Amino acid sequence: MGVMERSFGASAEGVPLHRFERVPGLPPVRLGSPRAPDRLTPPHAHAHDFLVLAYLERGGGSIRLGGREWILRAGDALVVAPGEVVVPGADDRLHGAEVWTVAFPADVIEPGTPGAFLSWRAHPLLFPFARGVAGGVQRLAVPPEDRPAWSERLAALERELAERRDGYNEAVLAYLTLLLVSLSRLAADVAGNLELRDEPLLAAVFEVVETRYNEPVSLRDVARAVGLTPGHLTTVVRRKTGRTVLQWLTERRMAEARRLLAGTDLPVETVAARVGYRDAGYFGKTFRRGHGVTPLSWRGAGHR
Repeated sequence: MGVMERSFGASAEGVPLHRFERVPGLPPVRLGSPRAPDRLTPPHAHAHDFLVLAYLERGGGSIRLGGREWILRAGDALVVAPGEVVVPGADDRLHGAEVWTVAFPADVIEPGTPGAFLSWRAHPLLFPFARGVAGGVQRLAVPPEDRPAWSERLAALERELAERRDGYNEAVLAYLTLLLVSLSRLAADVAGNLELRDEPLLAAVFEVVETRYNEPVSLRDVARAVGLTPGHLTTVVRRKTGRTVLQWLTERRMAEARRLLAGTDLPVETVAARVGYRDAGYFGKTFRRGHGVTPLSWRGAGHR
């Protein structure tokens, strides 16, 4: 996809599999720049074993991924998970478009890896991409006011890879981190996008999570809302996303708790109630388990 790669073997679908070629001494990140125009895809059906983030700086066009045509416009960020079969068509070239592509292997973002990118993994729309599971495409729109920052980070990443100054390895991973965190902050209709991805059950689950996270809702409540038993629902959601329903619910609650702690002076008890916890003590334990500090300490550190 416009980056250094080589074919080796075949994917489960029988198409050529492009594997990430690691170069000793270089960071495991490859960049395709608008200044080096290329086709977004090779001229044959293929898959790849690495993650790809594409950002359209200017222009637009279409490309076939995941069995459907994706219409891309300036400001779109497209993420493609490993194993996704790319089938080029007659109009797959993005005529006149200026596209950045960033490719890197999944182990760069695995938990426990030094410098692993963890915060953005909690985005419900990015779980196939974040976990490196087979298949998955997602398009998110970068707001106009944020596009200059995206272009600057990609240009800085390009400079670091080209100039290789002292510390460039760490700098490359830092800029990639910023891009992935920015990606996770993009507003999106989670349930609607999951419906488009033909995941109606997940769409229903995340609709419940989004509309009821501020209530003392339980796994049983979510299961009842989508018409499954709690055990079956837990199994399906864990298999598809790598997390349980309760883990997604907790993550959504913690995200709102962080927003309230940082942006308001509400007492912790009030914050707990607003994110669905009847027991402020249990909220505090849950927050500390995920953040390493109490809610008040987290708020105070930011004020200092």
